[in-house]
Amino acid sequence: MSDRLAEDLASLRIDRSAPPQRRWPWVVGVAVGVVAAIGLASAGKPWLDARVWKADVDVTEIVSIAPSQGAVDLTATGYLTPQVTARVGAKVVGRIAKVFVREGQAVKAGDALFELDALDAQAAAASARARVAAASARVATARAQVAEQRVTFDREQRLAEAGSLPRAQVDDHAARLASLEAQTKAAEADVSAAQAELVVVTTGLSSLRILAPIDGTAVTKPASVGDIAGPITGGASLVDLVDFASLLAEVDVPEARLSLVVAGGPCELALDALGAARFRGQVVEIGPRLNRAKATGLVKVRLQEPPPSLRPEMSVRVSFLKAPIDAAKLNEAAKIVVPASAVVDRAGGKAVWVVDGGKVRATPVTLGPVLGQGFVLQAGPPPGTRVVKDPPKELADGQSVKEKTPS
Repeated sequence: MSDRLAEDLASLRIDRSAPPQRRWPWVVGVAVGVVAAIGLASAGKPWLDARVWKADVDVTEIVSIAPSQGAVDLTATGYLTPQVTARVGAKVVGRIAKVFVREGQAVKAGDALFELDALDAQAAAASARARVAAASARVATARAQVAEQRVTFDREQRLAEAGSLPRAQVDDHAARLASLEAQTKAAEADVSAAQAELVVVTTGLSSLRILAPIDGTAVTKPASVGDIAGPITGGASLVDLVDFASLLAEVDVPEARLSLVVAGGPCELALDALGAARFRGQVVEIGPRLNRAKATGLVKVRLQEPPPSLRPEMSVRVSFLKAPIDAAKLNEAAKIVVPASAVVDRAGGKAVWVVDGGKVRATPVTLGPVLGQGFVLQAGPPPGTRVVKDPPKELADGQSVKEKTPS
């Protein structure tokens, strides 16, 4: 055996004289790390859930309840719609020379709105008068010729009867007289035609001044000076007029609940543009036809004391009542109510989980007395705010949520 091989074999021997290595500190360190990781994971689970997982929640809403709510049979939404409107156009084609109305201006029936350039119409009227005069002159000439020929005919007829003139000469004069009388009638017809043309042109002159057909308010920007006006044939009008006094609330009522609506029945109306104000109304018409596609019927309601700020197409909510409401109850402030199922205890007080942009946040509230299935809200989110119903305990601020689909 070579010396090199002996050295290699010696290096492979186990040295039993060395003290054994202690591995338990390493094992303990690993165990402690695992326990710490589990603890951190448990502590961070809500944080992780809030930012990664979406919680399935039921959603309800904070509502505003009016004093008349107990008398409401049905509520429907719609818009204020005018029943009397006018799209103003011109009877004749012409260039606008003057404008007497502006957008938003109230006008009376018969008020001047526009005036068209009269130059061409005046020239046409002058030409028509000249044709009438010329035709009248031809009539006068023809009548004079007839009168002259009749004198000659009468004289020659007496001479022919006495035998002094041949009968053929008298017949020639008779034919000439008949021809002149026919020419006179033709000239008189020309006069009638020229006079009729003059009437048309004169009427056109009066049509150059465009008048308001109804009492109303201009709701569109009027045409400008220099624009070409003419009859409306599917195009834009010169100006649109709306009678604001004819505004009615038109709402769609589901066919299945149309039986709750009675002609002449009392209503309460609320308009989004007028805030919390409420108005008394009355059903004036129930549409004779239903909308098959929507399964609804059209109901028209009149405001009994309409405010001056009403405008067409305002959004309106109509509550159909069992009985009329008096002025005192109408003016009583509405109560904001939060459902009891949405209220939770948090940080020693009451709160609700507000749903905003697919996430929730805890919002403190101050509760008043019990009202129905909820509480009067003295301080907190406004009506219409969506809140979580029966919120789960593990909800966290900023957590993403998904609204449950109704079963």
